[in-house]
This record gives sequence, structure tokens and C-alpha cells, in this order.
Amino acid sequence: MSYDLVIFDNDGVLVDSEPLSNRLLAEYLTELGYPTTVEESYRDFMGTAAHRVHDVIAERFDGAKLPDGFDDLFHARVFAAFGAELAAVRGAERLLKELQQRSVPYCLASSAHHEWIRTALDVAGLRGNFVEERIFSAQDVGVGKPAPDLFLHAARTLGVEPGRCLVLEDSVNGVLAARAAGMDVYGYTALTDPAKLTAAGATGLIADLAEVPALL
Repeated sequence: MSYDLVIFDNDGVLVDSEPLSNRLLAEYLTELGYPTTVEESYRDFMGTAAHRVHDVIAERFDGAKLPDGFDDLFHARVFAAFGAELAAVRGAERLLKELQQRSVPYCLASSAHHEWIRTALDVAGLRGNFVEERIFSAQDVGVGKPAPDLFLHAARTLGVEPGRCLVLEDSVNGVLAARAAGMDVYGYTALTDPAKLTAAGATGLIADLAEVPALL
């Protein structure tokens, strides 16, 4: 079918930030006395909003609370590393330009904070492909994925029915959110086991962003 709106996740789909951010998060939590491996960080936090980190630490360590300023300091560590390590996902720039040339409407909907999203897009050289009104964050709705609220908010704001949206996601939580919103979603398999994305309800799978135009 054809779609009236393509909704991109950001981290892991447009910008290659997941390896960097999960490594730094696991290191920081371990420093604070909450041993966390990179694999556990991917499993528990990939595709979720910042509050999920606090929730998981409280659940796992008998109600423990992360220190005041945790989010700001973690973001500062990540932003410092972005300059040296962050790049756009292969094919992201080409895909966005093709959508523009074909007049296919698209937007971005991420569980990350607005500052994180824009910083990542700036460093990766993709910011110029998005107008401000088409960048959506979990901050806008107060809850991140796997809740459907963010995707529904993006579709509603842009006047598109959920069933006419195609979501591109690389996390199980993102796939769950899109399906709960009544949207088709293709799972990008660069970092996530394809079987897990399929089990979460992915409409289909892609291994490369170059496959997206054929879906439209």
C-alpha cells in the first residue's frame, strides 16, 4: 500500500548513536554502584524514554534512586562523545533526500529529549532535512515507547490517520508502540535480532535503508 506519512525513529535508524550511548550508560551506572553490562543496557533501555533508566534501577536495586542531575550528566557525557564518534546511519541522508524529491511526507518521533534529538541530528549532518514542526519527542506527550502516544501525537499533529503511516524502527519497544498506534512498522535489523522485531509485531523487516523506497 502507499502511505501518507513516514515516521522515523532517530537513534539507531537515522543516527548511529545506540552503541555509543548504551556503552556510556552502562559505564555510568556501573560507576554509581549499579553494575550494568552493555547488553543489559540494550535490552532494558533501547528505544525508551529517560525515566525508564530510573525505573529499572529502582526495580533491580531495591528502590535505589539515581543521584540528582543524573540525566543531565549522562547527556553531557554522550554529547561530548558525539563529536568524536557519531555519524549518520548508512543511507540515511540519501533516503531523506529521495523522500524530499518524491514529495513523500516524513517526520521524526523519538523517545529521546528534544535537546538530544537536535544535537544528534546536528552532529550527524542531518538536521537540515527536518523542519522543527516535524520533530517529535516523548517530552511532548509525557511518556515514551512502547506506549503509542508519541506516534499518535505525530500523526494527529500532521493530520494523518494512523493506518496511513509507515514507521521505521530498530527497537522492540518502538515496534510495540507503532503497532499499538495502529501503524505499519518495518523493523531495521542492524542492531536488533530480527526474530524479536517480528515477535513484537513488525509488519516487515529491512536490513538497509536503501530498501525503504520500494515500500512506498
